[in-house]
Amino acid sequence: MSMTNRKQAFLEQIKADIVSNNICPDLAREATNLVMGDGNIDADVVFIGEAPGKKEDLSGLPFMGAAGKFLNEMLATIDLDRSDVYITNIVKYRPPNNRDPKISEKEAFWPYLVRQLDAIQPRVVVTLGRHSMEYFLPNQKIGDIHGQPSQIKFGETELTIVPLYHPAAALYNGGLRSTLVEDFNKLSKIIDFHKNEKENIKYGSKKTL
Repeated sequence: MSMTNRKQAFLEQIKADIVSNNICPDLAREATNLVMGDGNIDADVVFIGEAPGKKEDLSGLPFMGAAGKFLNEMLATIDLDRSDVYITNIVKYRPPNNRDPKISEKEAFWPYLVRQLDAIQPRVVVTLGRHSMEYFLPNQKIGDIHGQPSQIKFGETELTIVPLYHPAAALYNGGLRSTLVEDFNKLSKIIDFHKNEKENIKYGSKKTL
């Protein structure tokens, strides 16, 4: 079995476990779909939002509404497509009326997000909004650290965490829109660094950026 097929099998098992373990039954009863993720499971970059909205619930895919369209536009500015990255949320069912996910709901889904990341093995995790940021960078304010990379120990690996504002927030706040554009430019440089680092390791080079 190839590495990609093995990852896919792991991800399918995580989805099955969420259902069989009856995670957040109140949300599950109201939801149309369990929204696991979308994109390249071999990606070096994973984007994590908070929870599905109405269009995501109907389609079974994350970031399919207005915020998703804006995210696609931001990706295009740094020459990336959804197919180049993996996109998911902490909470996998839509909260009623698109309310913020509760702490208990995020806590219930957190172990499954950890397993997703263990399966995909990204080098960079981009958190979209405070709900996902606070699990990787606790006791931080997004207004203070947005666009700034942080290295954290995640299990047996090291991850670069880049907190960004949620695209939905930028849709309603013109100032945040320009901030998000600037932060995506920073993100592009961070991704390029890790790409070059990966190539250096592959070919045994000692060069660094």
